[in-house]
Amino acid sequence: MPCFEEYESFDAIGLADLIAKREISASDALDAALARAHALNPELNALTMLREDAARQAAEGRLPDGPLSGVPFLLKDLGAEAIDFPANNGSNLLRDTRYSQNATLIDRLFASGVNTFGRTTAPEGGVGCATEAAVYGGPTRNPWDLERTPGGSSGGSGAAVAAGIVPAAHGSDGGGSVRIPASSCGLFGFKPTRARLPDGPFSGEGWAGMAIEGFLTRSVRDTALLLDICEGADLGAPYWAPPLHASFTAAADATGKPLRIAVCETTLTGDPIHADCRTAVQDAAKLLESMGHAVTPACPQAADTVGMMTAWTDIVASGTALWVRKALAKRNRDLRPDDIENVVRSACAHAATISGDAYLEAVEKIHAYGRQMAAFFQDYDVLLTATLAEPPALVGRFSHDRESYLDYRLGPDGVFAYSPFTASFNATGQPAASVPLHWTASGLPVGIHLAGRFGEDETLMTLCAELERAQPWFAKRPPVRFRQDNSGNSGEPQ
Repeated sequence: MPCFEEYESFDAIGLADLIAKREISASDALDAALARAHALNPELNALTMLREDAARQAAEGRLPDGPLSGVPFLLKDLGAEAIDFPANNGSNLLRDTRYSQNATLIDRLFASGVNTFGRTTAPEGGVGCATEAAVYGGPTRNPWDLERTPGGSSGGSGAAVAAGIVPAAHGSDGGGSVRIPASSCGLFGFKPTRARLPDGPFSGEGWAGMAIEGFLTRSVRDTALLLDICEGADLGAPYWAPPLHASFTAAADATGKPLRIAVCETTLTGDPIHADCRTAVQDAAKLLESMGHAVTPACPQAADTVGMMTAWTDIVASGTALWVRKALAKRNRDLRPDDIENVVRSACAHAATISGDAYLEAVEKIHAYGRQMAAFFQDYDVLLTATLAEPPALVGRFSHDRESYLDYRLGPDGVFAYSPFTASFNATGQPAASVPLHWTASGLPVGIHLAGRFGEDETLMTLCAELERAQPWFAKRPPVRFRQDNSGNSGEPQ
């Protein structure tokens, strides 16, 4: 069957507009997405739990009439609780988990009319910066270079969007899990202010408030619309984010005022980063200055980033032990050798050493870090850094076969050395984004990272949209992508 050849030329809003005008049908869009999924996933290993028949039926007339009606979409295989989409949650222990109701976020997404046809791969428990969970039979690979990781924990979503399978996909971010794949895959990833998006009804907060939902997209306006669709506390939420002045979409369309931007070319603790990442920061600083912003070298070194990272590690270990214990209780059995991978097993062992008062002390350290960072932001509107300290890592470097969870997170070649920026703003709850402005000489994407003041999501969204207009990236496409032969048949990935 001929495939809608121009599919990848449109973002989600563009596809929705074509469908609304009946220039293409929802079935045309789905056919294009599925053709790419079948051609590309054998190499990428980014998709799981596909429900093609249900998606085809939905495309024929059962989709809500919302702002994204008919647009093909994917959910991350971690959280995102949905009745019609069982989940593995990156773990053999949680394989084929089924849900009795949808999460509030999922209800809001589905009401927008997206045509969801599957899930995207994630590392076990979401604790990694690469996506290589055993439950999927192998690593997920980056379409910019198949020897590289697309990042984690929303790595499957990053790979699927970058490869053009879908224009946008769901993700979540507890330590950079949207922004790390965005940087690794040449995409836009925005982490909103804490509690901006709903967590219920399955939880009140994730990882002591550090985790939040999000999206991977190729355009700023797609992320803005998806955030508008899902924004707002759910029933009984333990706390709310400060209200928006208007909307994310309005912010993306707006012209912003000159901002005071701090630029840090090192890690937040002063350590050097890879030359390509430093160049990305320097080039972004020059671009921002040319746009009329006041750019000043400054790093928040007074904030206890090392202490924050240690506290983050303890909190996430405790959260990991909790889901493992609950999963075993639900199954009424003891842990088996192949249930979980080494990093998660070690995280559970570490959690057993953390007393209740020590856990609360870790939460207090996170809160203190937020106050320290807020003091820095009294003098600046935005902080510019790299998203990662290096270009995308090779597959295998962050696999979960390591014996020590602490070494995996905190060691000299661990996650925090590789990603020393993103978790800071999960701890503080501030809005932050990875923007795809740089590619290395060998063609690997390198994101720059922007963090704004708590609650000032719209200021940050406006800045990201202005950068997109100043230095567009949408047309940049990875070497591994779908091709269609002249007969209209599905082609091979190239």
